[in-house]
Amino acid sequence: MAIRCCSCRSTLLLLLLVSAVPISIIVSLESTTWTSSPNRHHLRYRSLGLVRECAKWDASGGRFLVSNFFGGGLAEVSDVDVGAPAERTLMREPDVAGNVSLGLVVDGGRGRVLVVFSDLFRHRYAAVGAYRLDNFERIFLTRLSGPEDETSFADDVAVDSDGNAYVTDAKRNKIWKVGSGGALSSVIRSPLLERRKEWYHLVGLNGIVYHPNGYLLVVHTDGGDLFRVDTSTEEVTQVDVEGSILGGDGLELLSPTKIVVAAFRPSARLVESSDDWRTATVTGTYSGPLHRVAAAATAKDGKVYVSHLFGGRSHVISEAVFSPLSSAK
Repeated sequence: MAIRCCSCRSTLLLLLLVSAVPISIIVSLESTTWTSSPNRHHLRYRSLGLVRECAKWDASGGRFLVSNFFGGGLAEVSDVDVGAPAERTLMREPDVAGNVSLGLVVDGGRGRVLVVFSDLFRHRYAAVGAYRLDNFERIFLTRLSGPEDETSFADDVAVDSDGNAYVTDAKRNKIWKVGSGGALSSVIRSPLLERRKEWYHLVGLNGIVYHPNGYLLVVHTDGGDLFRVDTSTEEVTQVDVEGSILGGDGLELLSPTKIVVAAFRPSARLVESSDDWRTATVTGTYSGPLHRVAAAATAKDGKVYVSHLFGGRSHVISEAVFSPLSSAK
């Protein structure tokens, strides 16, 4: 899950453009979106931050966990508070001060959450941290790259059945593998992962999820590609996708045969496979508030929720109901 640009100038330009949209237009867009879907659950919550990169449902705590971007840590949003709940900061990682918190994954079976940290502007620092879900004490903080290494942009994270973490690099199109105890064990590279459009190459490898059959599914934002990475052999193959996932950001595995791809427009796509993700088809789309920019997806009680990058004092996690595509098989 990445902010839409990995370069300083592109990021600042995007923020400037969003902030320049007249308030009256934003209010109109918001009203149209919510009134057109009155039976869906749209969770508005109060926040002091402009950007919120990722939200994931923590079933054990009955809350959404949110990476608070410039806050360099995590916050929680309750789904049971009356009215508009307020975001509550859970932790700020002091050893990554000046960097942003991005993708996260809830590893409920081990009672922990993993969070990615990156240097937004210079791309000279990347790390992944693991924290206890009950008190958010640090379990480990692993540096993935530093000033002496090639520039990089750690983005999203997934965890396999053995507790290994996999972190995407949206700038260099590689995947770091970190053991369950926090040791950096390998870096997965492949010519396939380098794919990018000649005319557009801002964001590479982005959202990532682990499939229980022993592989990762990873989206390449610029190329609109989906890759299957075997966690045992580190072999990379491309999934033949019918339909577009160009601009794909965060991923969520709904079942062994279904994933959700969050994106700029439409806000999310439902993708299905019947052959263990050798091929796949986009079968549905969801269009949320365009001006907020969808960045991540999560599942709660059998429903899909999409979180958005931009908000200011009010952010939204919206229920996604997919419209089927007539061309889907």
